[in-house]
Amino acid sequence: MNRLLLTSAGFENPDCGRLFLDEIGIIPEEIRVFFIPTAAITPDAIAMLPACRRDLTELGITEDHITVFDLDRPLTDAELSAHHAFYVCGGSPSHLLERMNAAGFPDTLRRAFAQEYIYVGVSAGSIVCCANLKGNLGYHSKRLSVHCNQCEETANQLRLTNNQALWIRGDMMEIIG
Repeated sequence: MNRLLLTSAGFENPDCGRLFLDEIGIIPEEIRVFFIPTAAITPDAIAMLPACRRDLTELGITEDHITVFDLDRPLTDAELSAHHAFYVCGGSPSHLLERMNAAGFPDTLRRAFAQEYIYVGVSAGSIVCCANLKGNLGYHSKRLSVHCNQCEETANQLRLTNNQALWIRGDMMEIIG
């Protein structure tokens, strides 16, 4: 089943971190996460990577269970079976999507969801799942705007504040925060 937590700013809202832990359902010290910094190609985005990593360690996930993966190749089934989640950082959505498609990540993600993975997107990591870009991952039919001053949903767009997320579980969608 597809489980995606699409955020503007990671676990800035503690409810997002709690949801993540509840959905994985094992103690934080046993959780293994692929940390994907690929979108962070500008100095501002690179500067946010330590905060993204802290999102995970502050939940109790140990540093040695956070695997940096830069979308430079497809993941093997053995690698997938040793982890529980993807945490995809922000930066350039177009660069991220290009690298995802080149590494066969859409297929990897389908295989991961079959193993009950959770996908956490932060900013660009969320946008690539929505209708913003051609060739997107296709998990939400609307355009997603992040880092907005207020939440707003129209027929074609969803705007999230930094304290909000879109939780997708199968066919169910809910705004957190």
